[in-house]
Amino acid sequence: MDRLPGFRDFYPEPLPNTDVWSADARNYIFNAWRSTARRYGFREYDGPPLEPLELFTTKSGDEIVGQLYNFVDKGERSISLRPEMTPTLARMVAAHERAYKKPIKWFAIPQLFRYERQQKGRLREHFQFNADIIGENDPAADAEIIALLIDSLRALKLTEDDFVIRLSSRQAWQQFFAQRCSDPAKSYDFYQIIDKLEREDPTVSRTKLDKLGFNYDDVTGFITASQPTPELQRVLDNLAARGLGGFVKIDYNVIRGLAYYTGVVFEAFDKKGEFRAIAGGGRYDNLVKLMSGGKVDLPALGFGMGDVVLLELLKARGLLPKFDAGVDVFCLIEDEALRADSLKLITELRSAGKVVEYSFTPLKPDKQFKRAMELNAANTARLERTADGAFQVKVKNLKTREERVLGLAEAVGAI
Repeated sequence: MDRLPGFRDFYPEPLPNTDVWSADARNYIFNAWRSTARRYGFREYDGPPLEPLELFTTKSGDEIVGQLYNFVDKGERSISLRPEMTPTLARMVAAHERAYKKPIKWFAIPQLFRYERQQKGRLREHFQFNADIIGENDPAADAEIIALLIDSLRALKLTEDDFVIRLSSRQAWQQFFAQRCSDPAKSYDFYQIIDKLEREDPTVSRTKLDKLGFNYDDVTGFITASQPTPELQRVLDNLAARGLGGFVKIDYNVIRGLAYYTGVVFEAFDKKGEFRAIAGGGRYDNLVKLMSGGKVDLPALGFGMGDVVLLELLKARGLLPKFDAGVDVFCLIEDEALRADSLKLITELRSAGKVVEYSFTPLKPDKQFKRAMELNAANTARLERTADGAFQVKVKNLKTREERVLGLAEAVGAI
């Protein structure tokens, strides 16, 4: 039996073939995400993988249904596997925001599902680092969330040479639109064209803009000038004060297609242009109000960073460490009469936080030692009984080949 198309199997390293993914690499990324978010004072939350279908159509419209794993459950409810986390966050915050001091700084690492065509860097499931700040209007919060994104990538040893945060503003584009068009009904089509400018043939974009009454050269001139709005300048100054100014640039090509973005928006790209966007986000001040039916009105901003593109980028840059079992001690049991006492030693070592392996069944000493070498164990430990009936432990460092003979209590501390 094979797995479903667009889904992944995660195996411990070494991987059996190139068609599977590394559970060790995934945990390496998760650990970097979690540790960075916690250093920034973010708290972890989670929600259910199944949500009412209405939660996602309310935010994105009925057209999103074609991209979802949705069905009617046994209770006749229309539900969906979550394609994104922000609607769940908005629902949760709207329900209990009074229980938390503002601003709320939360993060999550959910698995998300979309039924769509597979392509490079995009599958039908992925894990995503979501970080959001809720209840703060000041651009300092925008700078904080962007700094968290930068440091999350730096924690994985990516540098200023590897990625850039392209910074833009929906307000800047709204002002551009309002100065040139008095028909708000055209705004959606206009933003869709802008969102595709870099990927579409200029002649096609020019024709589409002409139909809406916009001049292509006027649009591209606005992008080229890249004059920061006052709010963008505050974000740039804030990041420069942290020493992170080299990671960001103004780029009005970034507009973020999702209709709910209201202010600063941004995307992270690898500088070589080999991959899809690494991450994206921005300010979405109206979403909590929308999800609560107008009962709760809180500004919000955040970003999402998926594991698929990030893993591919780390592989391409040679930045994934070598993963092994990480065994601290292999306990050799050469005298079966000492197995029970050896198990006690193993338990004490594990209680002290060490990773310990041993043979479940009687094996010749050479086969046990071979297994220790296969697991790349740092040490072997062998329990022995002295002539006077006391216990001693022979501890051997497999790298230096140094062997020490220690008392039982001393051995646990030494290892």
